[in-house]
Amino acid sequence: MMKKVLSMALALAMALSLAACGAGSASGSAADSTANTPKIADATALLTEVWNAHADSEKFSVTGGDYDNMVDEAPGKIGTEDGEAMNSLFAFPADMADKVDDGAALTHMMNANTFTAAAYHVANAADTDTLTKAMRDSIQSHQWMCGFPDKLVIMTVGDYVLALYGAEDLCDTFKTHTENLYPGTAVVYDEAIQ
Repeated sequence: MMKKVLSMALALAMALSLAACGAGSASGSAADSTANTPKIADATALLTEVWNAHADSEKFSVTGGDYDNMVDEAPGKIGTEDGEAMNSLFAFPADMADKVDDGAALTHMMNANTFTAAAYHVANAADTDTLTKAMRDSIQSHQWMCGFPDKLVIMTVGDYVLALYGAEDLCDTFKTHTENLYPGTAVVYDEAIQ
C-alpha cells in the first residue's frame, strides 16, 4: 500500500513539474533511420533495451509509463489516445496524437525536468518529419516548473521517434546507447532548451 501511495505521489509531482513552469539545428532525417535498424517489438522494448545498456554507474531512480501504466525502475507503456494527457506529462504535441499508435516513457523519479525519455511508434512513416518538428516545437515552447531542462534530443529509430530532455549528461548518455544499439538511428535535433 505504501509503495502505491509513493508511486502516486511521484506521478503527481512529475505531472506538476511538466505542466506549470516552463537552439540547434536538425542533423538528420527521419528517413535515414529505417535502414540498418533491427526489428523493434514496441516502444517499451525500445526504451527497455536502451535503459538496460546503461552501466549501473550511469543509472538513476526512474519511473516508467503514465498514470494508468506506472512501472517502477523501468520504462513503461503510455496511452496514445489522449493528446492532452501526453502533452501534460511528456510535452508531446496534443494535436499529433493521431499520428502515433504506441508509446512508452522513462522519467527521473524525482523530477521530469532532470530526465525524460519518450518513444512513439509513428503509424504512417510519411508523418515522421512533421511529427519530429512538432515535437521539437512543443518541447521548446513548454512551460516548465522548477527550472528548465538543459537539453532536447529527438531521434528516429526505424518507425519510432524518441524524444529526450533533461540534464545534458543524462541525455547524451541515453543518446549514445541508442546509437550504439541501433546503428540506423538519426539524430534530428540536439539542442539546448531555451
